[in-house]
Amino acid sequence: MNITPGKLNTFLLLKLPSAWLCGVRVKKIDSTSCTVSVKYRWINQNPFNSMFWAVQGMAAELTTGALVTGYIRDSRRRISMLVANNNATFTKKATGRITFVCNDGHLVEDAIRKTIETGEGQTVWMKSTGTNKEGVEVSTFNFEWTVKVKS
Repeated sequence: MNITPGKLNTFLLLKLPSAWLCGVRVKKIDSTSCTVSVKYRWINQNPFNSMFWAVQGMAAELTTGALVTGYIRDSRRRISMLVANNNATFTKKATGRITFVCNDGHLVEDAIRKTIETGEGQTVWMKSTGTNKEGVEVSTFNFEWTVKVKS
């Protein structure tokens, strides 16, 4: 996978400035996982002295979407990608640095392979878990991605 954290963070600055301004940053990406970090600050707070849920969602979605993008680029095919559905669970106030990790690269790899082989759209559910600096889970996001070879 030739996508790097630096390239993804530059993409955020240029194409998703709200995520960049809120402090969302890619820390690591490889063929199986992506790690994104965001720190609770004034710009991303809610009225309850914790991180706004939508900022957590941006970071979580980026962990999954970066993996999808990486496999699409590696395929050298024109493939569309879209979030069809998502859900989230919040288990603790998000304060301090929150790190989101998605380890579902193998799932999207299979979906990309199947859409290339069959020409039919594929869906894949990917999970991103956010933890605080103590390693305590604060939220979990699930995203249903659809991929399809463009005709």
